[in-house]
Amino acid sequence: MATLSERAAHLPAAAAIPPIELLQLSHNYGSRQALENLSLVVRPREIFGLLGPNGSGKTTVFRILSTLIVPTGGSALINGFDAARDPNRVRSQTGIVFQASNLDIKLTVTENLRHQGHLYGMSGAGLAARIHEVLDRLGLSDRAGDYVETLSGGMRRRVELAKGLIQSPSVLLLDEPSTGLDPGARRDLWQYLAMLRDREDVSILVTTHMMEEAERCDRLAILNEGKLVAIGSPWELKSAIGGDVVLFETDSEETAASLAARMAVRFSVEPAVLGKTVRLEREEGHRFVAGAVEAFPGEIDAVSVSKPSLEDVFIQRTGHRFWSEAKENELWQR
Repeated sequence: MATLSERAAHLPAAAAIPPIELLQLSHNYGSRQALENLSLVVRPREIFGLLGPNGSGKTTVFRILSTLIVPTGGSALINGFDAARDPNRVRSQTGIVFQASNLDIKLTVTENLRHQGHLYGMSGAGLAARIHEVLDRLGLSDRAGDYVETLSGGMRRRVELAKGLIQSPSVLLLDEPSTGLDPGARRDLWQYLAMLRDREDVSILVTTHMMEEAERCDRLAILNEGKLVAIGSPWELKSAIGGDVVLFETDSEETAASLAARMAVRFSVEPAVLGKTVRLEREEGHRFVAGAVEAFPGEIDAVSVSKPSLEDVFIQRTGHRFWSEAKENELWQR
């Protein structure tokens, strides 16, 4: 594996040291491999998403970058520092917002932030000034003296963000940040993340299983069973599919399999079977639908034609749906 200096020599000076870099990252939980040779780079001042269903490995990446666990193989670097070998340097430059709240609800907003600052060695006038700055930036100044237990879910999430930013990190890690938030609070959260990126020059990594959240990222990596299956901006990933996505609903899995096989021969296409559904990608999908319904009368219960989504990108790269009952049962049994 090339050293940091060797890799930097081949990059422009402004991008010599990426804020986050994963190099052949692997991790096992006993006999189960959670990550397999995952490599990617997060660019400065971008919101980067890790999108995947349960068991895809995104939370394992988050835990490694957060210095909570040491990877089985490979490296996870933040600003050039290895999360396993130099955890203190990584922690000093990283803000972390966990999925589960770690606020003390019996303390005020300011008291929570003061306590967090003390953990980073901050104190006195410097800490007080930083608390004032963070509260103002996140629109929390008027709630500084309120007890956390009196705040709404959205407000508490903003306090979590404030805690993560108290030591002025250059990298912010968030694990499923919208969990438990209503649509309005979720929208506000993403507005604040965009503000941090644009005004504070913070590089942000978000793990999520929500397509709506992934659409808001500048770029994202789609993970499946510990492997990288796609990376790029949401627009780039969806555009790579091309054409329309056409779905034919049938009355049984057997009918769908038979219909897909005959469609392949009749129209020279490569449909996929997803349970009772036949799926294919086609330019001018509405025209294809008319010919298919005419060719196979009485076998198609319903039809839909749509532009590609991130779910379609996942299906194209993995051959199965983002959420699969069989997959979920398998994961729960592990």
